[in-house]
Amino acid sequence: MNRGIISLLIIFSTGALYALTPNQWQFHQAIEVPAPGLVQVNLSAETINIARPDLSDLRIVDADEKEVPFLIDQPMPRAESTVRPKDFHAEIVSAGTRLLITTGTDLIIAGIGLETPAGASFIKSVRVEGSSDQKNWRTLTSGDPVFSMGNGAAKLRVQFPEGKWQFLRVVVDDGRMPPVPWTGARLIIAGSPAPTEPVSVTIKSRDENPGMTRLGLDLGAANLRIASIQIGTSEPVFTRAVTAAAPELSEEKLHEQTLSNEVLYRVDLNGKIEARLDIPIEKQVSGRDLVLSIDNGDSPPLLISEVRAERRMTRLLFFARAAGSYSLLSGNSQCDPPHYDLSQLGDQLRRALAAEGHVSPPVLNPGYDTAANLPQGFATGAKVDIAPWKFRKPVQIAKAGAQQLELDPDVLARAMPDLRDLRVVSENVQLPYLIERTSIDRTVNLTAASANDRERPTISRWQLKLPQAAIPITRIICASDSRLFERIFRVWEELTDERGNKYPAELAQATWRRVPNQPARQLAASFERPPRSDTILIETDNGDNSPIELHEFRGYYPATRVIFALNRLQPIALYYGNDEAAAPRYDAKLIAAQLLRSERTAVALGPQETLKSERVTETLSGSARYIFWGALGIVVAALLLLISRLLPKV
Repeated sequence: MNRGIISLLIIFSTGALYALTPNQWQFHQAIEVPAPGLVQVNLSAETINIARPDLSDLRIVDADEKEVPFLIDQPMPRAESTVRPKDFHAEIVSAGTRLLITTGTDLIIAGIGLETPAGASFIKSVRVEGSSDQKNWRTLTSGDPVFSMGNGAAKLRVQFPEGKWQFLRVVVDDGRMPPVPWTGARLIIAGSPAPTEPVSVTIKSRDENPGMTRLGLDLGAANLRIASIQIGTSEPVFTRAVTAAAPELSEEKLHEQTLSNEVLYRVDLNGKIEARLDIPIEKQVSGRDLVLSIDNGDSPPLLISEVRAERRMTRLLFFARAAGSYSLLSGNSQCDPPHYDLSQLGDQLRRALAAEGHVSPPVLNPGYDTAANLPQGFATGAKVDIAPWKFRKPVQIAKAGAQQLELDPDVLARAMPDLRDLRVVSENVQLPYLIERTSIDRTVNLTAASANDRERPTISRWQLKLPQAAIPITRIICASDSRLFERIFRVWEELTDERGNKYPAELAQATWRRVPNQPARQLAASFERPPRSDTILIETDNGDNSPIELHEFRGYYPATRVIFALNRLQPIALYYGNDEAAAPRYDAKLIAAQLLRSERTAVALGPQETLKSERVTETLSGSARYIFWGALGIVVAALLLLISRLLPKV
């Protein structure tokens, strides 16, 4: 043992001098130390889930409840990097293209990334060879696929065993397809690995939208540093672009933040199956939820049987002055981060040999004092006067804890567009909540009917009826049996201005085309804004062509959730429909930290109750408004005439 380690042990042996109050920590775990000396403890996912995201509430105490200094060690891989080679030369050879690369570097190379301006789809196999003198060549990999697809999916990277090479030779097989131009390459400089541990992943939801599959994943714990995700599928041949995302708090709302984009594939190259099924993440996920969005394009949805994940390990290093039992404390949202003067000794400590401490699962601290930790009234907000609200729906709660409520079209149509008037209320007291914007699309039934105008015979028009006005539809999709066409479609609605006059308000314009021998894609139009009425009109000018036929109209709106916490079972209602309400101001960061690490229970809304009638003037438009005011004027005039006759004459 060198002098640095000896001095380190002396510092640790005199470091257990700080007494603390364990009843401020919600959980504790027993650490069994077999012998005095340096000890390492691997933190389980369960421990990381109940601690703060930065682990600043962790403490180790000895049998006398004195604090023991420790160091957090999170081994991370050294990231790969890329460099340009010194020279790149491409030439056509028999049934292939040969790329000669002079690396110009002594760094360890783990692969290459090829570059091509080719816009057409292709898939080819490559062989990579390495040499130090351009005379003796060694095969590094053979049969690896490179490809580019029309949907944007591409894989131009080739991995091979790490090594130092002055020259690389890449042979691209052009036997099946014409050659493509290769204009350059990047050398992939090897990184360094770091240990991982498998994470149990549950597929808790699957939503199918046109061309897109969305999988909702539960990691089982929050704050995990996920290294990668891998899908399991029995599909023999496929290529899919996949996006991994996680809910993150932004502007007091939860949005899906993209973590990684990757192309997953399984291809058959001359009878050899090549596959890539993993998505690198290398990020800490603050909640326990992940979302995988799989772009299917015109292919059927990909069958996925399982999803696996790997997380980076986190360990604590400390010096035990004696063998025996120590305690690991966690779950304190109010304590200050510890300050142990170990930064200059960290590298020595990480390189030193350490005994493995055996850690028990977390258990509730029997002496835990809630008042000493969390602030009072965390799960409740201020009282609210519900008189100005027009509508409410009861929330059907099954159990206490974190709740996840998806807003239905009734609420979305009658609430303010920015949802500032939403209130979750129990016994006239608000429950703080978060709004979660998701990438899930929900379907709205549209009743379609022909609305052709006889005076405009070249125009085809359809009228689409929504279940109610102002549902926040973002796009519509329909199908057509016509085999050959190109049309510009206009999507609009008829609105009424303040004077009662009607005018057309455009929602979208889209060019739809179809040619023979191509897949019959659905026709889609994305809206510039949500509709305000309950009727949408679509029209197109057929010119001198036969009228186009459209059918199977569907509308889509993004699913929006309200996330809140409930300490006990109690009557809950969602209030909405108050255009004078200001956006509520809750301590969203504190709420998010608690809710994102909790397993949420999906709850449903009950039937709508009307609390306050809308003003008559807001519901009348056009001629109905003039009739109303005219009738009211006649009634007032008649009353004045009657009063004048009843008054005594002077």
